[in-house]
Amino acid sequence: MPSGKGSKLLRYVEHRLRVTLHDSREILGTFLAFDKHMNLVLSEAEEFRTLRNKGAVVEERLEKRSLGLVLIRGENVVSLAVEGPPPPSVSGKMTPGGPGVARAAGRGTVPQPGGMAAPMGLGAGPVAGMGGMGIPPPPPGVGGGLPPQGRGRGMPPPY
Repeated sequence: MPSGKGSKLLRYVEHRLRVTLHDSREILGTFLAFDKHMNLVLSEAEEFRTLRNKGAVVEERLEKRSLGLVLIRGENVVSLAVEGPPPPSVSGKMTPGGPGVARAAGRGTVPQPGGMAAPMGLGAGPVAGMGGMGIPPPPPGVGGGLPPQGRGRGMPPPY
């Protein structure tokens, strides 16, 4: 197992994370991804800001704002704190990875029961008038075929 910083952060993918930013804001969300610059992707993110009134009485107020999916620049990250484990319904939301099954789009045709069948006109055999050899060969004994060698276009006339 690699021992870099990336491997330590990988443990917390899909966990609830609290990120403290350089300007003292805190963002709480589900940790989805990161990169070498410590840029973070959080889903279902909420921003928490502490507002202070400058007056005779110092008053602090916590303001909450829903953000959704956010990308946080790594330069602004001061600290990370794990708030909780991944939600139990994460496996239902995410599609599983893996090879899967490839199927044709069909372009509006109705799938045939019992598996994949060729669309109308593209059956197992060739379609009349489409493709094939082009001109049928002449019957045996009848002239035709290829012209004698040296009599094609661009050849000098015979002497």
